[in-house]
Amino acid sequence: MKRVLVVDDEESLRLVLRTFLKRKGYQVELAENGVAALAMVESFGPDFIITDVRMPKMGGLDLLTTLRAKGNLATVIVMSAYGNVDLAIEAIKSGAYDYVQKPFKNDEILLTLRKAEERESLRRENRVLREQMVKENVFEKMIAKSEAMLDIFRTIAKVAEFKTTALITGESGVGKELVALALHQRSARRAHSFVAVNCGAIPEALLESELFGHQRGAFTDAHRDRAGLFEQADRGTLFLDEIGELPLGLQVKLLRALQEDTIRRIGDSRDIKVDVRIVAATHRDLTAEVKAGRFREDLFYRINVLHIHVPPLRERREDIGLLIDHFLERNNARLGTDIHRMHPDVRRLLNEYGWPGNVRELENTLERAMVLTDGDVLLTSDLPERIHQARDPIRLHLGSDELSIKKTSRIIEEELIRRALQKTGGNRTHAAKFLEISHRALLYKIKDYEIEL
Repeated sequence: MKRVLVVDDEESLRLVLRTFLKRKGYQVELAENGVAALAMVESFGPDFIITDVRMPKMGGLDLLTTLRAKGNLATVIVMSAYGNVDLAIEAIKSGAYDYVQKPFKNDEILLTLRKAEERESLRRENRVLREQMVKENVFEKMIAKSEAMLDIFRTIAKVAEFKTTALITGESGVGKELVALALHQRSARRAHSFVAVNCGAIPEALLESELFGHQRGAFTDAHRDRAGLFEQADRGTLFLDEIGELPLGLQVKLLRALQEDTIRRIGDSRDIKVDVRIVAATHRDLTAEVKAGRFREDLFYRINVLHIHVPPLRERREDIGLLIDHFLERNNARLGTDIHRMHPDVRRLLNEYGWPGNVRELENTLERAMVLTDGDVLLTSDLPERIHQARDPIRLHLGSDELSIKKTSRIIEEELIRRALQKTGGNRTHAAKFLEISHRALLYKIKDYEIEL
């Protein structure tokens, strides 16, 4: 039996709803205000909460906010008198499922509950399908279904077992280190260390010691013998990120280490044999760097035996949806949130945005939105302004050379309808009131513009 908690300061209304809902197969408990409801939630564990908006001690909106802050997953339906419609809409924006206006017929409550049950069932099914889809498109720690990325996965699977030096290129944030890690994990070297270093993040004076190690007394601060990253990665993989930042002097020593499989610590007179697979990465055009004399040609050819180019996210948009679902699930587990849905316009904006920061920017944008949102559904208002500015249909169209009133009116009308539906949480009746058109006219326009709800 589904459990329903009815919260209202009118005792007669509470009793009537309890009698009616029990006859319809629900298990029902009552509370006279939000404070009493919070205590009841702990012991009763309702699936649904039907609450009035205005009540003494704690109203429905504060109750909803407190429940969401505690991570409670109950579906909330609010009741409001005629003058409290704005509060009810605010509650929906904060995560309530729907509202009914007093006075109402019992069947209205029942219908809203049935719809909420259907929604929860669909949410569960969609969540399972999304998780299954993500699992089917996972390669090590990477998630993709674009042909470009699938080609990379196939290449990794073919060459991972070989010690061949690899060069991974691509813009910042595309996941070059994940490609390097996949090469390591798919090889026999996975039992040993994967050591990563950003060549541009370490001062030049310290980089040689970091890579090759030093002997005690080799320089002022060398108080003890220290193994470098090459020794730490012995029998494993050394990932040299941003190798294009490596100083020319160190490029010579790196080339020697690659050719002879030996390194020499600073201050030492003997060579140390190492078995290390080198995977390098850069966002620079190393061919241009070679021509400019900033990168050694012989080192370039030595590291460029296997070249893997990771395309930017804007060139593989079919991966964006998968990544969105993956980051939603991962952030929910990490942040303790329960956000599995987003308004269709949010997904549309995320799919249309250019993502100059690539996958890293998408991940950070979603985390920010999930932290800032007031409800359990992501809205366009939760997205940063740069996402909106990049794809504002009205702004883009008015800034163009288009002078047709008919075309411009259509674009503006569609965008206003989308904004009204977002503001009302998809409630078409109330969206029509904001737009000052009839409900029937709105339904026609939603169909005409193919707007998803």
